[in-house]
Parts: sequence; C-alpha cells; structure tokens
Amino acid sequence: MRSFLTLAAVAAAYMMPQVLAIPAFPGAEGFGANAVGGRGGSVYVVTNLNDSGSGSFRDAVSQSNRIVVFAVGGVIKISSRVVIKDHITIAGQTAPGGGITIYGNAVTVGKTELPSATDGHDMIFDHVSVSWGRDETFSINGDVSNVTISDSIISQGLETHSCGGLMQTDTGGVSIIRSLYIDNKTRNPKVKGVNEFVNNVVYNWGGGGGYIAGDSDGQSYANIMNNVFISGPSTSARPFTRGNANFHAYVQRNYYDPDKNGVLDGFELGQSTDNYSGVDFQSKRYDYPTVKTLLAPLDAYAKVIAGVGASKSRDNVDTQLINQVKSLGKSGALISDETASPWNSGGPIAGGTAPKDTDGDGMPDDWETANGLNPNVNDAMGDKNGDGYANIENYINSLV
Repeated sequence: MRSFLTLAAVAAAYMMPQVLAIPAFPGAEGFGANAVGGRGGSVYVVTNLNDSGSGSFRDAVSQSNRIVVFAVGGVIKISSRVVIKDHITIAGQTAPGGGITIYGNAVTVGKTELPSATDGHDMIFDHVSVSWGRDETFSINGDVSNVTISDSIISQGLETHSCGGLMQTDTGGVSIIRSLYIDNKTRNPKVKGVNEFVNNVVYNWGGGGGYIAGDSDGQSYANIMNNVFISGPSTSARPFTRGNANFHAYVQRNYYDPDKNGVLDGFELGQSTDNYSGVDFQSKRYDYPTVKTLLAPLDAYAKVIAGVGASKSRDNVDTQLINQVKSLGKSGALISDETASPWNSGGPIAGGTAPKDTDGDGMPDDWETANGLNPNVNDAMGDKNGDGYANIENYINSLV
C-alpha cells in the first residue's frame, strides 16, 4: 500500500469533545468538516524516514493529541501497519522536497488490518493519494461517524482483489467530495449507510462495477450528485451496480462517458432502474452537510484534474494517473505489481531541505517573524490572531 501525504490528512477520533466548533481547516466540508485533530496538544516533527524510533512517522502518530509536521521528504518504507491514534493532525504539506510517501503496509485509524478507519468520529482526509491495497485500498467501516474524504485519489487496488474500498458505517455519515477513483476493478466505492458522493470522478473501473449501491439487507441513505464516470480500457460494467430497494438515493446530474474515444462527449444519466441499478429513488435530497459550491459535472472534472490528490507536488504515480484520466478512455489498466515501471513502488521522492526552525516548534523562522511570532520561543499552540486556530495550524494552512 502507498499513501502520499503532500497535503493534509487530519484525523480526530474517539470520544474527546471538540474544543471549538470551527472547521478542521478553512474550506473543510462534509460530515467531517469540524474534526479537531491535534489542536490543543503538542507538535511532533518527523525528522527521518525510518520505519520506527525517535523522529519517525510511526512514532509521531503513536500517541494522541499531536500535530505532526515534517522536516524531511521522501519515501518511508514500513514493514508493518501503522496505527494512527486519536486526535492527530498529519500535515504532509509541511514536508520539503517532493513530499512524503508511506509505502509497504497499511496505515489505519482503529483496529482493522485493512487500510482504513474502523472506530471513532470526526475525521477528515484531504488531498491524500492512496494506492495499491491488496484487499481494499481505502475503507471506512464499522462504528464510525462524521467522516470526510475530499480532493483525494483512491487508485489501483492490486489484482486479483482490486478494490477501491468500502464505505459502510453503522452509525454516521461519510462524505466523498471531489475525489478520484481510478484503476480499481470494483468498489468505486461500495456504499452502505449514510453517504454523500458529490463532484467525484470515477475512471477505468473493471467488471466488478463502479459505484456499488449497497448490495445488502442494511438500509442506506445517499445523495449522489454531479459526478463523472468515464469508461477506460478495463471497463465492462455500467457505472452503478447491485442496487436494491434498501438503498434510498437522491440522484442528480451524474455524467457518463462510455465510448472510450478520447473525447469527453458523454451524457447525464436519466433517473431509471437501468441507469441506477434498482435503487429506491428519493424526490428530495437528504439534508447532509454537503459542499458549499456544487459544481456542474464537467466543472467537477476540471477541478479534479487540476488539484486532486497530493497535488502540492505531484509524484510520478499521481502524474501518470491524471494523464490516464485525461486520455478519456484510451489509457489505463488494472495492475498486480506496483514495483514495475512506471510505478516503481512510489519512488523516488526528492528529500529537499527543511526551512530553518530555531525553536523546533514546527514553524519556520521566516514565517514566525513575518507573522509577529518569536522564532526563539516555542509558541506553536498559541493563537496570535485569535481566530481559533493554533499558530502552527495557520502556518500549515498557509501552505495550500
């Protein structure tokens, strides 16, 4: 599994109450918008690419109530799964060079052995690129509520079980917004429970299906709005499959381009059983905390192409994936070996040089001086401008 964290993955889980009802970061949207992360805790600076030990990513996320920043870029190869504790902010955009890739095993929030989140509430995963899961690539399961996945790439689940992931919660909502599912045979995603799927792009799904509508006895309540489905070389199924009367869905303006001719010349799906695989259509959309600006489908496509995933410094993998989408049906494949060219296990990633940080509080001296802080005093968790965000959060948010 590969997780590329050039931009922020923020997780705030379990039972600690939120301190301030402000967005996780300016512009955060969806069910997980008010995740607290590590606000009010301490700063941990990742200083090496080691699998474990002091200064490692694994050590950084092993304790609760931390904001994790990076003074090193490159690939961190992990030999066993990394479990992220509750109330953690991971600010991948702080890494110098080409950013940070975690490669070799799963990264989880909760108890599962899959790359996923399985316990807790109030989490947001933003501008994250996740690839090469051997079971699911990115799943949200179980006793989980108030989760957002936004502006992220979920790609290339490895054959022979090439799956984008399960979005199946017992208690609460999941928002998937402006994200890209690509080169997954099936489960792009597979949904059960309370869900909104808005302004996403799904490309080159395989015979197992694109968006799988429940396929279970459990009740589901979903908004599916203004998404784009583009068939690729591996696509042999329609965008929506395995729906039933237990899957209650409000649908609108979902665009489908099936002809693989290199031109975006598809059509919006009409509300019919054939198009949506037997779901129970709703006349009004569910009152979920959806996006502030709902884009038209083709505008959503352009937005995803321009900025999805760890886009501050796109690596070779994400660049190849975006080029596949831009081929509009001509390029793309389901893969079984991420070590082969052109994927090359996610590397190399340039290490870069971290800016000077005299007091070691995670904020560069130049930024502190420009913002009226003292670069010789650890004041990361202060709130100089009184906006509710810690000083270090304002630094992190300035990078995107």
